[in-house]
Amino acid sequence: MNTTATEQTAKAGEKSTPSFLPQAYLQGSFLPFEQAQISIATHALHYGTAVLGGIRSLPSPSISNQILLFRLDAHCQRLSNSAKFLGYSITSDFLKSTLLEFVYLNQPNYPFYLRPLIYTSGLGIAPRLHEIEKDFLIYGLSVGSNLFAPEVRCRISSWCRQEDRSQPLRGKLSASYIASALAKTEAVNSGFDEAIMMNSQGKISEASGMNLFLVRNGELITPSFDQDILEGITRDSIITIASDLGISVRERPIDKSELFIADEAFLCGTAAQISSILSIENYSFPEQRPMTEMLRDRLKAVMEDREPEYSHWVTKVQLPD
Repeated sequence: MNTTATEQTAKAGEKSTPSFLPQAYLQGSFLPFEQAQISIATHALHYGTAVLGGIRSLPSPSISNQILLFRLDAHCQRLSNSAKFLGYSITSDFLKSTLLEFVYLNQPNYPFYLRPLIYTSGLGIAPRLHEIEKDFLIYGLSVGSNLFAPEVRCRISSWCRQEDRSQPLRGKLSASYIASALAKTEAVNSGFDEAIMMNSQGKISEASGMNLFLVRNGELITPSFDQDILEGITRDSIITIASDLGISVRERPIDKSELFIADEAFLCGTAAQISSILSIENYSFPEQRPMTEMLRDRLKAVMEDREPEYSHWVTKVQLPD
């Protein structure tokens, strides 16, 4: 019996204990993951006062003991910028050097996901960002080729994407993900794999944790930054790759009705890479998705350092034999 995308997603979520990399980073030191603990009174735990990153990394398919980190510089710069919303100054150079040391110490030989987090580490009980300690931590966990199903069935969420005037959506804030969690669970509990969220103006924004693209008449279209989306690094990569291939790319507002009549649609993100949208509620897309497949293959090749013109996007860590 063939499993549906929904069943695949559910099975993926059944793994309650991920496989974590042995070393973590906390309070300025590397230490075993099991010893990296914080207090139950930690401010960020109660108020969502944290910013995070997510970096996909994999062993080189061609060079032994070499780890490839995709767009590490862009991830570090976004995390440094996000930290400013917490009133915390941390340079992208420091983030990069610490992450590289983290990878070298762990010496993984499998695909993994890096999670750096900057958070209010003080034990106060008042929601604030002033006069409270901050800290920076890192952990990692092993992943398969896809953390999300490569094909998904979506619904339009009843939950609305937050507005930039209510919280800084250009930062990757942990607090922003409550709406994502509500939307994702609503979608899964109603028989779908993923949610598509609209903004307060009634335009398409993004999925629960991924940016969205659609294809119409050979043109690639994605919601613009003024539609309350995250400034996705995978989104930026796809726009650059498509433009280099001579594909017309437009960033603009998208109506719900336009999404339903698109030729193709897909979601993208660091964890998902590219997930094809099979259907949105009772609207199904054509089985042939040539642009989606072309961009997926190209992105995979870039991440595996098989495209020399994008080699500057791949940071290499050579581990000892």
